[in-house]
Amino acid sequence: MTAVAFDYTAPTTLGGALSALGVPGRTVVPLAGGQSLVPLLTRREVRPEVVVDLNGVSGLAGIDIGPDRVRIGAMTRLRDLERHRELRAALPVLGFAAASVAHPHIRVRSTLGGSLCHAAPAAELPAVAVALGADVVLASARGVRLVAAARFATGAGATVRAPDEVVTEVIFPRTGGLVHGFSELCTRGSTGYPVAGVCLGLRLGAGVVRAARVVVTGCGPVPVRLLGVEAALVGRAVAGPHPGLVASVVAEAVREAGPEDGEYRAEVAGVLLLRALESRAVEEER
Repeated sequence: MTAVAFDYTAPTTLGGALSALGVPGRTVVPLAGGQSLVPLLTRREVRPEVVVDLNGVSGLAGIDIGPDRVRIGAMTRLRDLERHRELRAALPVLGFAAASVAHPHIRVRSTLGGSLCHAAPAAELPAVAVALGADVVLASARGVRLVAAARFATGAGATVRAPDEVVTEVIFPRTGGLVHGFSELCTRGSTGYPVAGVCLGLRLGAGVVRAARVVVTGCGPVPVRLLGVEAALVGRAVAGPHPGLVASVVAEAVREAGPEDGEYRAEVAGVLLLRALESRAVEEER
């Protein structure tokens, strides 16, 4: 099967891209890395009249690390996130999560903005963006707006991005004392499709959890932050034991996300959370 016929344009400026996306009366889609859009086109699940290629638009890629926040252009490739030494030092979980996505040849093309806009329920980077409290910057001919990553995805494959908008960058605050980690279970080992994952952020004091951030992915149509589990972790010794923690993850994730197979995926996330805590306890002992 091949894609339906469409017009193709490749602007070189943001203004040109916004003009192309804002043409009234036509179905227009932006093309970033193409790792998600091209298969959708060839399966005719998406039937645009115009494809706007963003790869030649200047100023949409790059990593800027400041003292309080990290700004990453939407067209920055996942391979660049994975290999950027300064980013690894500032926000290690971003590079680690990027390196967890599929195969190296996928990461060479895939972009941060494309991953967020595709909004796959079990995707790694949307969950990390939620856990880190990131903001997504959207631009259109009407102006610029910021949307919290936690509110960006509205369902599987759906976001708040309007048809005439393009994601220009994602702003990540520096973690404020929380150390984040990401782990997931995939089909066919580390290069398969993610089943479920967890992004855990902890601030410790004398081996006790002082603050926690827990976001699970794959347990529903969007990443879910488990506020109840976070509250239950505060005050506990990171070394455990943590009785009832997996059950708490299952109960809260299913209540918040409610997918058909939520209990299985949430239990996977709960086990991953336990392992993450055990790993952190080992690090603290060193």
